[in-house]
Amino acid sequence: MSAFRRVAANTRGRDLAVGDIHGHFERLRECLEAVGFDPLVDRLFSVGDLVDRGPGSAQALQWLAEPWFHAVQGNHESLAVNHLRGGRVDLDMYRAAGGGWFLDLPKAEQVRFVEVFERLPIALQVDTAGGPVGLLHADSPFDDWAQLCASLQAGDDLQVREVCQWSRRRLKEGDSRPVKGLRALLVGHTPVLEIKVLGNVWHLDTGGWSRGRFSLLDLASLTQVNPTPDE
Repeated sequence: MSAFRRVAANTRGRDLAVGDIHGHFERLRECLEAVGFDPLVDRLFSVGDLVDRGPGSAQALQWLAEPWFHAVQGNHESLAVNHLRGGRVDLDMYRAAGGGWFLDLPKAEQVRFVEVFERLPIALQVDTAGGPVGLLHADSPFDDWAQLCASLQAGDDLQVREVCQWSRRRLKEGDSRPVKGLRALLVGHTPVLEIKVLGNVWHLDTGGWSRGRFSLLDLASLTQVNPTPDE
């Protein structure tokens, strides 16, 4: 796995980002169709947690095989990897968090998913005309994007990975300090009622997997392209 991946600017269509999916790919597909998403020219970027909780977790591999879909590794993908590769996992917590579909698979099927999940980067950088946009699942342990990228490329630091995939500190503390070197950092992990911006960190998990309210963010304009229910 390359823990950091950079994606060149899209010169043909739109780049959109979405929060946690958690097995609700059909619901997300309807949302994309409503905004005229064109897979021939548009791309969709995910902040991770593709699986668990919802009914369509097995569709994750189909989506990840599409050239227009890009994702970072969320903590739920990490749980699957750790379970199969011998890492520490609280199985009761994992099952309660929706991981039963994976735990109950034959080992050969688990391997098929994990081999894809472990290739997902921890951090993605997407170039845009306005400057680079970063994606992580939860938060950055550093206030400088270049420092995080260097750390990820140097090796697997478990404390760095922990913050990137599990931290809720920024939202809990209302920390509005920006992450330097980025136009915006897009994250998920912690559900919010509407897209919430702290500094230049955009929290995108608006409950598409629970309340049916996916929020699609245009990376070029940093605006939500699908209306909220009140609009």
